[in-house]
Amino acid sequence: MTLIRSSSLSDIAEYAYAATAPADARLVFLAGACPLNADGSTAAIGDYAGQAVKSIENMKVALAEAGASMADVIRTRVLVASSSQTDLVTAWEVVRDAFGDHDVPSTLLGVTVLGYDDQLVEIEAIAAIREPNA
Repeated sequence: MTLIRSSSLSDIAEYAYAATAPADARLVFLAGACPLNADGSTAAIGDYAGQAVKSIENMKVALAEAGASMADVIRTRVLVASSSQTDLVTAWEVVRDAFGDHDVPSTLLGVTVLGYDDQLVEIEAIAAIREPNA
C-alpha cells in the first residue's frame, strides 16, 4: 500500500490525503467498529476517548479474523455522536494514536445519533491484504 501526501495541500491534517492498494491485494470492508463489550453492553458510557479505545480494540479483532492488521488499513471513517468539535477531536486523537506512523486517510464526522444505546463513537475501516502467494 502507498500512503499519499501532498506538498500542495495543508500539512495540518494528521493523516495522508490518499492511499492506493496494490493490484494483487484483497480488499476487506469492515462494518463500523462499535464500543461494545462481549455481552453486548456499551463500554465507557459518556466517555468519548474510552469508547474510541474500545472501538479500536474491536476493530483489531475484526481485522485479525479477516487476516489483516492495523498496518493493512487504507482508510477510516470516524463517527462521533456530538456537535462539539472538542468531542470529535477527543475521539480522533485516540484513533490517530492507535495508527501511529501509519496515518491512513480518514474522515471525521459529527453525527446526531449512533445505533446502540449510549453509543458515542463508531469507526469504519477498509484494509488491503496481499495474498501470501501473490
